[in-house]
Amino acid sequence: MSIQLKRIYDSVSDDDGRRVLVDGMWPRGVKKADAALDDWYKSVAPSSELRRWFGHDRDRWEKFRESYRAELDDADNEALDALREIVAQEDEVTLLFAARDTECNHAVVLKDWLEDAA
Repeated sequence: MSIQLKRIYDSVSDDDGRRVLVDGMWPRGVKKADAALDDWYKSVAPSSELRRWFGHDRDRWEKFRESYRAELDDADNEALDALREIVAQEDEVTLLFAARDTECNHAVVLKDWLEDAA
């Protein structure tokens, strides 16, 4: 199992493996035909309230990480279960996100959470 992170705006590559969009909203400026997605799990993204509160403010990063992990821990979510199964079965999985900040975004937290759960 290998999970990588990639912005949806980056080029598709052969080593992406299964490509899964993990944003709650469709990314601006991306045509569905060009995204080369295998799956889109909207409901694994942070709650709207948490996302708005965070606002990609690095000063709120640690609290966001804690809060989003708590949401994941408490989730009764079929999409999250399906994503965990995909990660367990596939050799390569790429979690796609739209955020500009590649270090402080929900996909980073989700990747860590999935790896911890494996």
